[in-house]
Amino acid sequence: MERTVVSIAPASFILQGAAVNYQLLIADDHPLYRDALATTLTPHFPNAELLQSEDLDSTLQRLAQSEIDLLLLDLNMPGSEGFSGLARIRNDFPAVPVVVVSGSDRHAVIQQAAGLGASGFLSKTARPDEILQCIECVLAGDQWFSEEALQAESESALAEKLSQLTPQQLKIFQMIAQGMLNKQIAYDLDITEPTVKSHVTAILRKLELRDRKQLIREAQALIQI
Repeated sequence: MERTVVSIAPASFILQGAAVNYQLLIADDHPLYRDALATTLTPHFPNAELLQSEDLDSTLQRLAQSEIDLLLLDLNMPGSEGFSGLARIRNDFPAVPVVVVSGSDRHAVIQQAAGLGASGFLSKTARPDEILQCIECVLAGDQWFSEEALQAESESALAEKLSQLTPQQLKIFQMIAQGMLNKQIAYDLDITEPTVKSHVTAILRKLELRDRKQLIREAQALIQI
């Protein structure tokens, strides 16, 4: 699928990456893809520090420890089921530009990524020149999405509403999506069960859902990308 830059960048946009000492983080649980992406980036960003992470926890740790200029985020890493990981990262590190990298380029996936505050979207089948153009565009402060996908009829508003949740509520949302009970969630997070119930009530209100059954159904639909 051809992609269009949704951006204020000029039509004569020139790649500038070689001159800047960027810190770029590649977050993906497949080492071969991480290495392939690093191989694509290294010649164009010879002065950049290319960091890697393999799951949500290590990604959050990298973001906390380094001044990352751009994050390339796989949606399906361990701990990052669907868009809940992106929502957590945007909540905890709102200043870090995120380019979502996914094996699926369905319109709904691109729309949800944009709605949650990603700055760009790349399919894992993207050409090397497209990858470089996307990264340059986002580093320049612009956005990179398929215009066709953004103009298509929206399939879900839940992903955008997730940005209203606190980090703790996002964790609980992920656990509910995995089918965990309040008692299990309380034990894992070292909080009381009434506290979990309070968070669930707040989550239902913010996501405009009726009950836990509907929450589970919507959460599981969201992570199936």
